[in-house]
This record gives sequence, C-alpha cells and structure tokens, in this order.
Amino acid sequence: MSTALKSIKSLAPLLDRVLVQRVKMEAKTAGGIFLPESSVKELNEARVLAVGPGGLDKDGKRVSCSVAPGDKVLIPQYGGSPVKVGDEEYHLFRDHDILAKINE
Repeated sequence: MSTALKSIKSLAPLLDRVLVQRVKMEAKTAGGIFLPESSVKELNEARVLAVGPGGLDKDGKRVSCSVAPGDKVLIPQYGGSPVKVGDEEYHLFRDHDILAKINE
C-alpha cells in the first residue's frame, strides 16, 4: 500500500526510519543501444534523502542512525514502505534494515 503526497519535502521520517530513493539503472548501454523497459532490472542501490532522529535504547537514550542524507546505501530487494509523490516512488526503511553503506 502506498501513500500519495504532494511534495517529498513534507515527509520527515520518525525514530530510526530512513527515506531513500532507488537508483535507476541506465536504459542505454555503453555502446548507445537503448534497452527495452522489460529488460532493465531494479537496482538495490539507493540514495538517502532524509533520516529520522534515531531510535531509543532500553535506557531511553537516543541512538542516532548509521546513515546520513546524501549517502548511497544497499537496500533489500523487498521490504520497506513505499511512498508515492507524483510519478516518483520512494521507500521508508528502518535503519537496521539497510544492508550496507556504499563508500565511493
């Protein structure tokens, strides 16, 4: 189930949630050949757009998220909560669901 919003800026993740947008794979090869939409796979790479303030530990202290806005991350193939804004689709994941941070 997805949620429709007018602007992605109006969405602020809570607790340890992270708002990401999947990186789209190129529909054109290095040689300039255009690929049909059915052959382009969805990547597990995403860009972090917003991060919540962090979750709470058992003592009630805030534990900050391990990623920051602008980071590239590896996300699971399935999961997360989809959020639709116009034609664009974003996903909300918990910080512990993110598989890895991509350092370039």
